[in-house]
Amino acid sequence: MTDQIFHDHPNDRPARLGWYASRVAIYGMLLLWAAICLFPIYWTITTSFKAAPDVMKGTLIPWVDFTPKWLGWKSLGLSPDTIGSESTVRQEFMVRFMNSTVISLTSSAAAVILGSLAAYGLSRFSYKFLWMRNPDISFFFLSQLILPPVVLALPFLVLYKELALLDTRIGLILLYTLSVLPIVIWIMRDQFAGIPHELEEAALVDGLSIWGAFLTIVLPIALPGMVAAFILSLVLTWNEYFFAALLTSTHANTLPVMVASQTGSQGISWWSMAALSFAAIIPLIIIGVLLERYIIKGMAAGAVK
Repeated sequence: MTDQIFHDHPNDRPARLGWYASRVAIYGMLLLWAAICLFPIYWTITTSFKAAPDVMKGTLIPWVDFTPKWLGWKSLGLSPDTIGSESTVRQEFMVRFMNSTVISLTSSAAAVILGSLAAYGLSRFSYKFLWMRNPDISFFFLSQLILPPVVLALPFLVLYKELALLDTRIGLILLYTLSVLPIVIWIMRDQFAGIPHELEEAALVDGLSIWGAFLTIVLPIALPGMVAAFILSLVLTWNEYFFAALLTSTHANTLPVMVASQTGSQGISWWSMAALSFAAIIPLIIIGVLLERYIIKGMAAGAVK
């Protein structure tokens, strides 16, 4: 339509050039931003195939600036020549990977379930606790994120020692669930607030209970927002390092702790750290690709602000 207008009016060539220039500028900025966002991943991948001199030189392009080698993956027992043989490091990686998977998935799912119920209540009913009303209660949940983790280190360390939760998966699951619960509540509260009350009222008139209306009417509509909240919680819990390093030692260590341990008397093994880091983020990339449409729907519905 725009091209037809410009074709019908040859004197408007400057306007047509301006229109194309604006599109080129917009897509150029988007490509630049995409390159900036993807560059750390590219740097991590290439570093896993570098030797020590190449890492220090800051080379970028494989087969141009440096010759790729399997040094980083070989140190983890994940290179083509070591994948078929027994490797202690690879076994340790699989144990840490399973710890991260179980802890992150369980805590994120629990946070989404509990947070969705709390958010639904805050968006549909009026509560009063002392001087606090619904907005005050919502802000109270969010205020739990104000304290830095180091302030909570000693209380949790003493508490977990008394409860025998140190170096256990269940200990990290409980802690991670509490840590991401405020974010889920705020995300889902906005999601439920955008769903018209008339849908539930119609369901109640048809004979459904409040739980029935929530499960059959509200929940399917809010599903994209729940998926977006779940992915955000999963990323935060998967990458959490401080409490994982503080409260675990042997049995419940996660991948971030293993990544940070790639140091020795001769310095940091950047190639091993890069290979381990990329292997750790592959599951998040796969989940993001598979659930992309839910993320977009959740963002478009106002779930992520």
